[in-house]
Amino acid sequence: MSEKASSQSVCEENIFSSLFESNIKTLRNYLFYKFGNEEQANDIAQEAFIKLWENCAAVPFEKAKSFLYTVANNATLNQIAHQKVVLQYAKNSVSREATSHSPEFLFEEEEFRIKLQKAIGNLTEGQRTAFLLHRIEGKKYHEIAVLLDLSVKAVEKRISGALFSLRKEIGNL
Repeated sequence: MSEKASSQSVCEENIFSSLFESNIKTLRNYLFYKFGNEEQANDIAQEAFIKLWENCAAVPFEKAKSFLYTVANNATLNQIAHQKVVLQYAKNSVSREATSHSPEFLFEEEEFRIKLQKAIGNLTEGQRTAFLLHRIEGKKYHEIAVLLDLSVKAVEKRISGALFSLRKEIGNL
């Protein structure tokens, strides 16, 4: 980050717009892995940017990304109790298109999908978030550590714990 960029205000539209463009996708993905619901992740990400805009005078440019993730994480923590209901709804609302596979294959595929979703849902929030950020988003351990404010070793432990639990739960398929 240049000295000129760091001295500029988040309240300037072009600076705010640049922050939005460079952070919205990763923030939404981070929230999606925490919530398991794309619509809710979009809503919380938008709310975080709205709060950044409302508090732009108090947030230095260097701390804007941290502010966004803190606001989003706090919103996540406020809705943890509701999360299981949302995840269950998201699992049940997935519609399947007809394919040319045999009915046995489709049945086994659906059975595996349900078992995998249940196994991922049974992971702790920390394990699930780290695992999905690594396996689905393709983030490296150190990137996840920065996002979750953890050490790389803690991320490794969460992911290995998640893999152990998933193997244990769906190992017989």
